[in-house]
Amino acid sequence: MPAARVEYVAPWWAVWLHSAPHLGLRLQRVDSTFRPREESYRESLLFLGLVAAVCLGLNLIFLGVYLVCVCYCRQDETVQTKQRHSCCVTWTAVVAGLVCCAAVGVGFYGNSETNDGVYQLIYSLDNANHTFSGIDALVSRTTQKMEVDLEQHLARLSEIFATRGDYMQTLKFMQQMANSVIAQLSGVPVWRDVTAQLTELADQTGYVEYYRWLSYLLLFVLDLVICLIACLGLAKRSKCLLALMLCCGMLALLLSWTSLAADTAAAVGTSDFCVAPDTFILNITEGQLSTEVTRYYLYCSQSVSSPFQQALTTFQRSLTTMQMQVAGLLQFAVPRFPTAEKDLLRIQLLLNSTESSLHQLTALLDCRGLHKDYLDALAGVCYDGIEGLLYLGLFSFLAALAFSTMICVGPRAWKHFTTRGRDYEDIDDDDPFNPQARRIAAYNPPRGPLHSFCSYSSGLGSQTSLQPPAQTISNAPVSEYMNQAMLFGGNPRYENMPLIGRGSPPPTYSPSMRATYLSVADDHLWPYRNELPA
Repeated sequence: MPAARVEYVAPWWAVWLHSAPHLGLRLQRVDSTFRPREESYRESLLFLGLVAAVCLGLNLIFLGVYLVCVCYCRQDETVQTKQRHSCCVTWTAVVAGLVCCAAVGVGFYGNSETNDGVYQLIYSLDNANHTFSGIDALVSRTTQKMEVDLEQHLARLSEIFATRGDYMQTLKFMQQMANSVIAQLSGVPVWRDVTAQLTELADQTGYVEYYRWLSYLLLFVLDLVICLIACLGLAKRSKCLLALMLCCGMLALLLSWTSLAADTAAAVGTSDFCVAPDTFILNITEGQLSTEVTRYYLYCSQSVSSPFQQALTTFQRSLTTMQMQVAGLLQFAVPRFPTAEKDLLRIQLLLNSTESSLHQLTALLDCRGLHKDYLDALAGVCYDGIEGLLYLGLFSFLAALAFSTMICVGPRAWKHFTTRGRDYEDIDDDDPFNPQARRIAAYNPPRGPLHSFCSYSSGLGSQTSLQPPAQTISNAPVSEYMNQAMLFGGNPRYENMPLIGRGSPPPTYSPSMRATYLSVADDHLWPYRNELPA
């Protein structure tokens, strides 16, 4: 079978992260070999987290300086400048929201990839544990058969064949073969400690992975909720929602930089392992397994012979010899000693089951099964796992950028809301074209119908029959009011509160617009000029 180094090649992103400089807390260079038990190596990973913390500090300083400048630096802006700034604030918030949503999408993919890689590692560890447990069970069961069950049958046969020296020599020879089998089985490593360690590793990995996956899922939901609050705050021009968005955005900014630090340290440490996994495994198993056995399972090549081959061959030969001896006794001793047949048949059945166990043990000790689990674990950690961590790091960076932008946009939107409110306060409350007056009118229904004094559509007699109340009437020309009435009401009519005497249209209209309106109204009223009452 090809060597593991031919089948497994570290991905380029793992090599790239491994080549990154590893510095200690005192800025001294540290070896990048994966050594998690050494303090210097752990400090190099902690240094990466501190770099992210420094970036967070710089980000907060920039935001603080920017907010101070926005809040305390006043500028006199024209109407066009205010509109342009309002449009800039809106589009900046939209782009930041889109970046945040894209970051969440990237984060979902990275979180899923990391989760798949970790659970592939756990699945491979469980398969390896199943193999190791099977080996221990077969060795234990076979040893018990040879030491206890076979010993009992041979003891009874010794009593039966006590008078025959040649049969006694055969029984002693079988006992020697059984001892040889037990000796060969004792050379097989006991995987009990390894199984316990792998089980603990799988349990801890699954526990940590579950809460890691859940934490990122909640962070994604938080980011989306903050984007929704920002959209609602800008759309409804709500200062409460805007303040809530700023507070939650600051929290999300801190969480984004924290997750970026954790992702970077985890990705670099895992890459250091993935570049040379064999070296690390050889080091940690040095006191538990022989180097020959560890290399056999790590490389599993045709050039490396199995360390169990000689023991299994001796085992097989001993079983074959014992089976031949039992067959001879069944053929020659049973006719003279019929009571020995039962024990001989049971010994024969025991040897057959032991041979079956031998074949199973040979298959389990073969390197191909465990080597496949080893490669699957490396693929899950080094390909899916690190790739997912990189995507999660990209998510954290984009989210930090998006929330920094939202925090910068928030004070400008706040000032825009305040300025817009002051502009509304400058408008006359009696102006029917004031948007605030319209909103107030919608909540305050009229107390009663207002009747006009006269209408152009009514007859001339009915016009003279109406007696208007005494009130001060402006000397402004009637045609001006009629022009305005035709323009805004559809037909000329006298109102209870005429606009005569205002001297200009509502303040929201410019003089050029007023001239245009009056010229259009004169054209419409020209046929009725002679019919207007004097």
